[in-house]
Amino acid sequence: MAAGLQAWRFGSVVGVFLVVVGVLAWRLVDLHVVDQEFLRRQGDVRTIRVETVDAHRGMVTDRYGEPLAVSTPVQTVWANPSEMNPDDPRLTNAARLLALSEAELRSRIRRYSERRFIYVQRKVQPSLAREVMALQIPGLYSRREYQRFYPAGEVTAHVVGFTNIDGRGQEGIELSFNDWLQGEPGAKRVLKDNRGRVIDDLSLIRDASPGRDLSLSIDLRLQYLAYRELKAVVAAHSAHGGTLVMLDVDTGEVLAMVNQHSYNPNDRSQLSPERLRNKAITDLFEPGSPMKPITMAAALESGRYTLNSTIDTAPGYRRFGRFTIRDMRNYGVIDMTTIITKSSNVGISRIANDLGGDMVRDLYFRMGLGQATGIGFPGEAVGVLPAPPRWRPVEEATLSYGYGISVNALQLAQAYMVLANGGIRYPVSLLKLEEPPVGERVLSEQVTAQIRGMLREVVEHGTGRQAQPGFYSAGGKTGTVHLLGKNGYEDSEYKAIFAGMAPIENPRIVTVVAVDAPQAGEYYGGEVAAPVFARVMGDALRLLNVKPELEIGEATGPAGGSGERG
Repeated sequence: MAAGLQAWRFGSVVGVFLVVVGVLAWRLVDLHVVDQEFLRRQGDVRTIRVETVDAHRGMVTDRYGEPLAVSTPVQTVWANPSEMNPDDPRLTNAARLLALSEAELRSRIRRYSERRFIYVQRKVQPSLAREVMALQIPGLYSRREYQRFYPAGEVTAHVVGFTNIDGRGQEGIELSFNDWLQGEPGAKRVLKDNRGRVIDDLSLIRDASPGRDLSLSIDLRLQYLAYRELKAVVAAHSAHGGTLVMLDVDTGEVLAMVNQHSYNPNDRSQLSPERLRNKAITDLFEPGSPMKPITMAAALESGRYTLNSTIDTAPGYRRFGRFTIRDMRNYGVIDMTTIITKSSNVGISRIANDLGGDMVRDLYFRMGLGQATGIGFPGEAVGVLPAPPRWRPVEEATLSYGYGISVNALQLAQAYMVLANGGIRYPVSLLKLEEPPVGERVLSEQVTAQIRGMLREVVEHGTGRQAQPGFYSAGGKTGTVHLLGKNGYEDSEYKAIFAGMAPIENPRIVTVVAVDAPQAGEYYGGEVAAPVFARVMGDALRLLNVKPELEIGEATGPAGGSGERG
């Protein structure tokens, strides 16, 4: 019986074995002869991958379509360390071509030997990537990406900004309009060999959606012009820096915006953080005397004063306790125009004390001070416009000539735009406007016309004689303000300012020039900033085909005398 049981067990085992072998044999025949698609499908699952399709970032142009930021195709070299031999002699040539340390490259391959992806060198020229790939190093690959290029370089750096290595905006327009410019990446299904190389594009899963283009309000011709002149004056006066802003008076569009010192966004190897700021928007300062025409506008608007009103400025100074404000000399009894032409602190402060601080502040606010300009630029500073519950006389006095408040250069240009266009305040725009903007009236045409007449006198006979732009009439106001330091006002550090417009009878452009801490002797606004205004405005109006107003004998350039220093 025991022998029979053993025979049964042996037969059962053999039977099961034969059944298993038969099933396996049938499955092999089925897979290789009957159902070949199964093996093909399983093979594809192990070699088909989904890859990202990079989106082309939108182009940034000036108002006439000149490129300011473009994306160009480049190659990125990457590696699969798990497939590589860190002692491969061909790595020597690869490191040399890619300007890498050979020792560091081999060390990284050893360190990340378990990984399947590391970057070797980002954003290299396609021709260079082809040379590296020609070495045929197992585990070394390349893929296409895009690199941002800025044709105007440092001239438009503070406006356009730049992207990081992954194509995301970091500064300027590139940052504030990143979502608009970057687009959406796509995806595709590809077939790869056992070394990870793409051997066939199988299907497109999702199209890459390219970024949209952006047309700025900047006129690149005027931007180059402004940058050249600002850079020259900063160098000539050994200044710490400078800013220039130019606006279209009828739209609020920014035609030029430049700063010193700048940087080259195409080469950031030596970039310092302090050069990144767009000072025209981020840096605040006390505007000083350029606020006097606005205080004067408040006086004329009130109805208490007319052009023929007079103010006694004797004896040339005023005391408020321990604080004293002074004029260059004792002007005696002078009219409204002379107060602006001579830049009389005494005269304008007497008017402000009579009007009251609230009335002056209200006009400052209506003209855009103490609030955002509407430009939508990252890092914009809104400044300080005080509103005490009760004004002290000294506060009213200093407010009238631009101390005790802070603005940026763009806000000051916006305020002068209101004086230039007949009393309309427009939001400032760095984008080219396709339709006329909607503005808000904040002053009457009559008052602004009277102020423009005063500003013309400043350029023709007052502190701004060096601001005369050749064959065009102009109006504006000089300013020289103490810079603030850690312990208050610096005795020997000044900001030279000129804010003005041209042609004065029918202004087309408003420009503000501010030069920080001139060190080469001259530091008054009429000596440092006004000549820059003259050169920039004269050339800009010619480029815009504005007909000259003055004959050769009438025109005076920036070499004329400065008159009263302002």
